[in-house]
Amino acid sequence: MINLKNKKVVLTGATGGIGNSIAEIFINQDAILLGTGTNDERLENLKKDFQKIIIKKFDISKHQDIEAFVEDACNELDGAPDVLINNAGITRDNLSLRMTIDEWSKVINTNLTSTFLLCKFFLKKMIKKKYGKIINITSVVGHTGNVGQANYSASKSGIIGMSKSLSIEYAKKNININCVSPGFIQTKMTDKIDPKFKEVILSKIPSNKLGQPSDVANVVAFLSSDMSNYITGETIHVNGGMYLG
Repeated sequence: MINLKNKKVVLTGATGGIGNSIAEIFINQDAILLGTGTNDERLENLKKDFQKIIIKKFDISKHQDIEAFVEDACNELDGAPDVLINNAGITRDNLSLRMTIDEWSKVINTNLTSTFLLCKFFLKKMIKKKYGKIINITSVVGHTGNVGQANYSASKSGIIGMSKSLSIEYAKKNININCVSPGFIQTKMTDKIDPKFKEVILSKIPSNKLGQPSDVANVVAFLSSDMSNYITGETIHVNGGMYLG
C-alpha cells in the first residue's frame, strides 16, 4: 500500500486541475502538504476544500524570491520537505515564425529555469536530511513536439534532461528525481478545446479517451512513496498510449 502519512510535501501549481487532484490524494493520505498558486480566489477555494493544507501565494517566475520561498516553506513545514512536486507552469502558444522573444523567454524562464532553481534550493535541504523525492511534471509534447508550442515543448523536454542529470548527481544522497509526463488530461483547459480538434486528439490516443487528473495524481503519489525507492531518473508517461517511447 502507498503510505504518505506525515510526509512533508511542497506542491507548486496546486490550484489547477492536476494540482488539485494531487493535493486531494496527499491530504487524504494524511501528508503534511504546502501548496502554492498565484490566484487568491483559487487558493482560498483550495483551503476550503482541504482544510489541512498549508497554502502560500507564490509566483515561481520570480527567480530572485525562490531561495527565500524555500526557507519559508521549510519553516512552515518545520523542516525540509520529504517530497517536492514541481507542477506549476505556463503556456504562451504561437507559431514559431510569429513567436516573440517575450513569449519564448517567459515560458522557458517559468517552466524550466524556475523548476531548476526550486530543485537546486530544495536539494540543499534534502541533502542535509539525507532523504528526498522530487517529481517534475512534464508533458507528452516534450517528447513529440506540437504545433504552436515550440517554447512549451522545449521547456518540458528540458525538464526531462535536467531531471536525468540531477538524478545521477544525487542518487548517492538518497534522493530520487523523476518525471511524470501527462498526455491530454480532462481539465478546464481541455474543456475549452474546439470539439473538432478534440476529435483529432482522441483519434491519436489508442485508449480513445482523455485522462483524468487522478490518473496523474496516482503516479505522483507512487513516486512520492517509499515504494519507489529504487526508481530515479525516469519519466512515467500517463497518456493512454498516445506516446510509446
